[in-house]
Amino acid sequence: MSSISIIGLGNMAAALAGRALAGGNAVELIGRDGAKAEELAATLGGGATVGTAGTAPTGDIVIIAVPYAGAAAVVSAYGDALHGKVIIDITNPVTPDFKSFVTPEGSSGAQEIAKAAPAGAHVVKAFNTLFSHILAAGPAEGRSLDVFIAGDDAQAKARVSEFIESLGLRPMDTGELPMARVLENVTLLSLGLVAHSVKHTNFSIDVSVLA
Repeated sequence: MSSISIIGLGNMAAALAGRALAGGNAVELIGRDGAKAEELAATLGGGATVGTAGTAPTGDIVIIAVPYAGAAAVVSAYGDALHGKVIIDITNPVTPDFKSFVTPEGSSGAQEIAKAAPAGAHVVKAFNTLFSHILAAGPAEGRSLDVFIAGDDAQAKARVSEFIESLGLRPMDTGELPMARVLENVTLLSLGLVAHSVKHTNFSIDVSVLA
């Protein structure tokens, strides 16, 4: 099992923490609001601990679960404290109208976050294509729940894949970190489906392998 630090206290952070604890992982919650972090840890149970914002995360895997607008700044602020860590970027750098991205042309949120990370840290894109309540519920009725990942370091992706499997989910490697742009476009696809056809968020985009 893995040792996980989650920076952020929102819905995705809670969903990831809950599944991680259920999968036998050690979980540290970190947020600027210490009281809220303590409350979330108490709600989750399962031995979740609370870290102090700004101090070195204890987890070998650090999940950045804050809005994209502040994600790179968070990574930059931790600096060398993230050396040797695997950083999971779950953000979606979409514009307010949900039609495009706020990142530079040809780049992705994960690549911009990687620029802010110290040498020796490895950024892996993951979980950004899942709605928080779908992630919290996990697989149901024999349906797989796929987590698409992208990253440049094979060992880091292997560690993230092992973590994903501990959640009862299926990791799907899509390639190197520039593929994060494609994964962020999957989020735009999901938002378009919500707006124009599905009309709700009770779905996930998964892979069916045909024999």
